[in-house]
Amino acid sequence: MTKVLKGAAAFVRRELVLCIAVLLAIISAFFVPPSGEYLGYIDWDTLCQLFALMAVMKGFQSAGLFSFLAEKLLKRAHTTRRIMFVLVFLPFVMSMVITNDVALITFVPFALTVLSLSGNDRLAVPLVILQTIAANLGSMFTPIGNPQNLYLFARSGMSFGGMLLLMLPYVLLSAAGLAGIIMCFKSSPVLCELPRTKLAGAFPLTWPAVFFVLCLLGLFNVLPPAYVAAIVFAFLVIFARPVLKKIDYSLLLTFFALFIFTGNLGALPAFKSALSSVISGNEVLVAVLASQVISNVPAALLLSGFTNNYSALIVGCNIGGLGTLIASMASLISFKEYARAHAEGRGKYLLQFTLYNLAFLVALIALYFLLINII
Repeated sequence: MTKVLKGAAAFVRRELVLCIAVLLAIISAFFVPPSGEYLGYIDWDTLCQLFALMAVMKGFQSAGLFSFLAEKLLKRAHTTRRIMFVLVFLPFVMSMVITNDVALITFVPFALTVLSLSGNDRLAVPLVILQTIAANLGSMFTPIGNPQNLYLFARSGMSFGGMLLLMLPYVLLSAAGLAGIIMCFKSSPVLCELPRTKLAGAFPLTWPAVFFVLCLLGLFNVLPPAYVAAIVFAFLVIFARPVLKKIDYSLLLTFFALFIFTGNLGALPAFKSALSSVISGNEVLVAVLASQVISNVPAALLLSGFTNNYSALIVGCNIGGLGTLIASMASLISFKEYARAHAEGRGKYLLQFTLYNLAFLVALIALYFLLINII
C-alpha cells in the first residue's frame, strides 16, 4: 500500500498539470453531465497537429541534430560571453521551429555540460534562466513555437504572415533585452574540449524532415491534420517505435481534459456571462494573470471560449509565460534539469528566475500598451 501511495505521489509531482486538468474536468462533469456533446468540445485538429509535431521533433532530437548544431556553433566561441550568446540564442531561435519545451530539453543539459567542462559553473543560474526566457519568448513568434500558439492560430483564421507581424515587436524587444543582459556579464577566455555529438545517419534525419513538411501542409490546411497524424503514427509503429515511446502523451491528455473542462464552463450561462464581461477589452491582462496561476496553455484554452479577440489572446498568453515558474510549463523543464545538477542552488535559482521574468514581463506589457496607443 505504501509503495502504491508513493508511486501515486511521484506521478502527481511529475504530471501536476495533467492531474489538475483531469480533476477540473471531473469536477465540471458534475455541473454538466457527460453526453455526446463532450466530443464537440475537442479540437481534434490541434491534437493531431500537436502529436505529429512532437513526433517530428523527437525524431530530430533522437538523431542528435540539435546537439550537433550546438556543438558546431560553440566551436567558434572562445569567451564566456560568446558562449552565453550561443547557448541563449540557440533556444531563442530554434524554439520558433522545434517548440519551447523541445528547445529546453535539448539545450539546457548541453549548456550545463559546457559550463562544467569549462569551469564556469558560477554562470549556471543566470544562463539556464536566460535560456528558459529565450525559449519561451522566441517560441511566441511562430504558430508552431508552442502549444498555445498552435491552438489559437488554428482557431483565429489568421494568416502566417499576420502572426509573424503581430508578434515581431515583442520578439525584437525580447532579443534586445537578452543581448543587453548578456553584455552585462564579464567576459573571460574559455579553453575546453566540447562534448562531441555524432549524427545518427541519413534515415533517422530524413524521415523527420519529410514529416515536418507534412506538418506544415497540415498547419496551412493543405492536408487534413488527421491524415498527417495517421501517416506519422503508422510510420512510427513500423519503423521508429522508440521515438513513438518518447512522445509527451501527458501533454495530449492534458489538452483533452482541458477541452472538456473549458467546454463545460462554456455551457454554464452564469459563468460564461461573468467571464465574458470581465475579459472584454482586457484580454491581454486577463490572459497574463490567468497564466500565472494555471499556466499559459490552459489559459489559452479557457479564455478562447469567451472572446473572439484572438490577436490579444495570442499576445497575452505568450507574454503570460513570463512570471511564475508555472506560467509556462516549459520553465519547469529547465528548473528540473538545473536542480538535478545543482540541488543546493534551487533557492537562488527561483529568486533570480522570478526577478528576471518580472523584468521581461513588465517590459513586454509596457510595449503592448505603447503599441495599442500608437495604433
